[in-house]
Amino acid sequence: MTDILLTHGYFLWDDPKEREIMKPYPPLGLLYLSAYLKREGFDVEVFDTTFSSRAELTARLASTPGGVVGVYTNLMTRANAIWVAEEAHRYGWTVVFGGPESANYPDDYLARGADVVVVGEGEATTAELVTVLRDKGKHRLHGVAGTVFRDEDGKVVHNPARDKIADIDSLPWPDREAIDIPAYVDVWRTHHGMGSVNLITARGCPYKCNWCSHAVFGYSHRRRDPIDCAAEVEHIVERYGPEQVWYADDVFTISHKWLFDYEAEMRRRGLRIPFETITRADRMKKEEVAKALADLGCYRIWIGSESGSQRILDAMQRGVKVEEVQLATRLAKQHGIEVGMFLMWGYDGEDYDDIAATVEHVKTTDPDIFFTTVAYPIKNTGFYEKVKHKIVLNGDWNQVSDRDHTILGRHSRRYYKHADEWLFNAVDAHRLRDTDPAAAAAKDAAAETARLGLLATADEVEV
Repeated sequence: MTDILLTHGYFLWDDPKEREIMKPYPPLGLLYLSAYLKREGFDVEVFDTTFSSRAELTARLASTPGGVVGVYTNLMTRANAIWVAEEAHRYGWTVVFGGPESANYPDDYLARGADVVVVGEGEATTAELVTVLRDKGKHRLHGVAGTVFRDEDGKVVHNPARDKIADIDSLPWPDREAIDIPAYVDVWRTHHGMGSVNLITARGCPYKCNWCSHAVFGYSHRRRDPIDCAAEVEHIVERYGPEQVWYADDVFTISHKWLFDYEAEMRRRGLRIPFETITRADRMKKEEVAKALADLGCYRIWIGSESGSQRILDAMQRGVKVEEVQLATRLAKQHGIEVGMFLMWGYDGEDYDDIAATVEHVKTTDPDIFFTTVAYPIKNTGFYEKVKHKIVLNGDWNQVSDRDHTILGRHSRRYYKHADEWLFNAVDAHRLRDTDPAAAAAKDAAAETARLGLLATADEVEV
């Protein structure tokens, strides 16, 4: 009999944006949890909803009613997670939520179908929880560290936090055999010419960027042995045959010593597989770091630039200088690594001069790819605390997310649309200046139109 069914409620075919992009990855956290629980002697099933449907998940819940289901939650799956809880309760399941989203809103999820919320790392907590649920039921979980639940009187009980796993090398590799990894590889290969598999080499991020959530791992940073990481990559390549991997660490290059040791171990094994990953600019401003990444096979590095205004970066507590972003980009390109860049409009206090500085910064830095978003306050972050008195949620909490917050008095969405048009056209013009002057002039004109549009909408605010 299955002790716990794990799922996550993300349905690829219900996501029109992802159907355009088609770069899905397996739910790595659930696979770590499955591997750990199986090692501890539990019978575990993973129902991966990515390529499945709501009807198929409902059928699975109906087939063996009355069990325990663990549902991973993140920022984008709130509505689906609540739907899963409703379906599970129809068939008598006990519902356990985990992940960053429910960790930020445990009381809200308990009010909307969760029987228990796991806060923090899930492995040790869930192992204890499954046993206590079986022995005492869902209302007598007092003392199970890392959980929130309702007692027999309906009172919400927040148990103490659980200590983080100090030695993450003690964890087994993710239970990839529990799901259809080849389906993910095939989707990538079909749409992008290269199959891809994800893995992590560390847990947590010690940096204090005040818009970033640390709901699961806190501000810890725990690194795996580079030999074990290399062995996992070797296994992935041999078992699934992807043409690339994605290192899903928060910041892959935090430890330079670890990076150099890892590169040496991969070289010793004769492994060089293309990959993408994320860095901070201040952890990639040395040439030997860029060289090690290139030697490992890095073909694209993603940098969170966020803004070209040092004033805004300092307000975000980024701990990074604009010049460091420019240097890191230059070093990456010198070693044949493409640079992807993340940018953020609308952080509290941003004005016209900050946007203009960002436009100039991106022109100067010239990343290969860049994306923008409008800043949104995630619960329990410094940014959220700063603006929470101005936040209005547009819609029913069950159906929206922190991305849907309106910040009263902030510039309108139309204003940031003009900012995007200004930025993208200005960068295009800069790139075309020497090769196609006529096209550059047209882009310059479009950039100026967008800049004037931004100025014209400066008085429009979110209400």
